[in-house]
Amino acid sequence: MVEERTTDGKRIAQLLSSEVSGREDSGLAELDVVNADPDVEGSADGELAYEIARVEEDEPESLAEVYVHENRVRIEFRETVDTAAEAAEEVGLRVRPKAVQPPRTLVFVEDGAEVKRSTDVLVAVVDGE
Repeated sequence: MVEERTTDGKRIAQLLSSEVSGREDSGLAELDVVNADPDVEGSADGELAYEIARVEEDEPESLAEVYVHENRVRIEFRETVDTAAEAAEEVGLRVRPKAVQPPRTLVFVEDGAEVKRSTDVLVAVVDGE
């Protein structure tokens, strides 16, 4: 049996978008994908693919930005950055802080199999607010 890994950044971003948009359980019902660029292609520095936002009655509140690299996705959390970092470490995702003001937490999704774990981080951020 051959194990195939999904390591194409654009495909990983599509899988994550489908999870966020399609699941109505575990806190994901409050979230949606906004400002999506359907033509985005991965690059070494990462290209903004979309934002993940809490859907409110008025304006969506952006919680994170999703960037597409050639072989991975980078999620930049803007809100509850400490919660995002702790949750990502707990589920085994690579994580690091981004030294900007206000600070951000970067979570890397390097395989399609890690998408479900990244949604656990999103739920932790929603629950932590």
